[in-house]
Amino acid sequence: MNRNRKIDFMINDKDKTEEYDVLVVGGGIAGEEAALNLANQGYKIIMVEKDLSIGGKMIHLSKVFPTLDCAACITTPKVSETARHSNITIYTYSEVKGINKLNGSGFMARVERKPRYVNEETCTGCQICEEKCPVFVQDQFQYDLVGRKAVYVPFSIANPRIATIDMDNCILCGACEKACPADAIDFTQEKEEIPIHIKSVILATGYKLFDPVVIERYGYGRFKNVVTAMQMERQLVPTRPYNNVLRPGDGKMPDNIAYVLCTGSRDATVGNPICSQVCCMYSTKQAQLLMGALPMADITIYFLHVRAFGKGFEEFYQQGRSMGVEFIKGKIGKITEKENGDLLVRYEDIREGVVKEAEHDMVVLSVGILPDIIPEDMFLKERPELDPFHYVMQVDELSNPAKTSMKGVFVAGAASGPMDIPDSILSAGAASSETATYLRRLS
Repeated sequence: MNRNRKIDFMINDKDKTEEYDVLVVGGGIAGEEAALNLANQGYKIIMVEKDLSIGGKMIHLSKVFPTLDCAACITTPKVSETARHSNITIYTYSEVKGINKLNGSGFMARVERKPRYVNEETCTGCQICEEKCPVFVQDQFQYDLVGRKAVYVPFSIANPRIATIDMDNCILCGACEKACPADAIDFTQEKEEIPIHIKSVILATGYKLFDPVVIERYGYGRFKNVVTAMQMERQLVPTRPYNNVLRPGDGKMPDNIAYVLCTGSRDATVGNPICSQVCCMYSTKQAQLLMGALPMADITIYFLHVRAFGKGFEEFYQQGRSMGVEFIKGKIGKITEKENGDLLVRYEDIREGVVKEAEHDMVVLSVGILPDIIPEDMFLKERPELDPFHYVMQVDELSNPAKTSMKGVFVAGAASGPMDIPDSILSAGAASSETATYLRRLS
């Protein structure tokens, strides 16, 4: 039997309810950790991921702080192990609908699978269809820095590595269908709903990034050389869109880069009054990596407070300072663009109490973390309560952080609040442990 058959393309009888012990909603690092912990204990797991590949946000990172270990080297084996585990069934490009708690016998739910318009069983991921497609659109997996085709494999280390047709942009020219050597293109595919019965649920829905368009004075979306930290992150990974770090406006290699911390964090005016916990350290990480990629570049980080609270974080911050990264305690008032694409940053120097201006080639907005709010239709009647910041509420945060207000439903990773990768893995461990305890009590 083809081992990959269990990912995505299991042939289902629409009237037959699939039985599992645990539903894991989300295929990021927390979802994978929780699923693997339970699968290794013999439980049958169904993982549902809304994106085209499992791996979450971590699979798109360059290195992790504070060790500067390769992110892909850590997450790719985890992705592969999850995909190959005999006790884990994965549905990508799918969503969970209508979770309904039954009286003493678990939950019923539906998995809604979106059509890829590609036969997953025969597609080899060769990307010949992609070469022949005449349509170019922005590549969301490269955070709109470059283009992709209307038929595409999301990224090089995607799992499953299967092409998908973006029907919103497809012109139905048939070029991909003619070129496909496996005859895998299928324009007749439709949305499919699969009923499932599970005993327990783990919510590992992760987070979304703040959209800095909301803060108009920063000019994001208007000034091409104002980018987000994830756009800069993609320029630092081995699978980067350009061969070097370039500013998007004119392709110039920048030699004076600024970071604006707390973009969309600790700011009640944009609806996110809490700290995102990762921005200070990922900005310091990127600054150190940029000093390796662009040895002559000047890197400036504008901050309100540096929160280096984790193990090794303070040493990592001091390492950045010793490498020559300039940290300025300042509140950004406005960013304006010059005719040559350079940017003027107007800020209040908090230590001196005066307003200053500085010119930079690029400005990187260190965007914060927001909750990936659970859709209204995921739960039918009873649903887990949310905290004041719209994360899944931890009803017993100190002694049982995975516990939610709904019996049999547990939370893992950034679904419960902002956290970094090690904390997400620890949270997933707690969720899997509590879930296993709950299942043992049921039996």
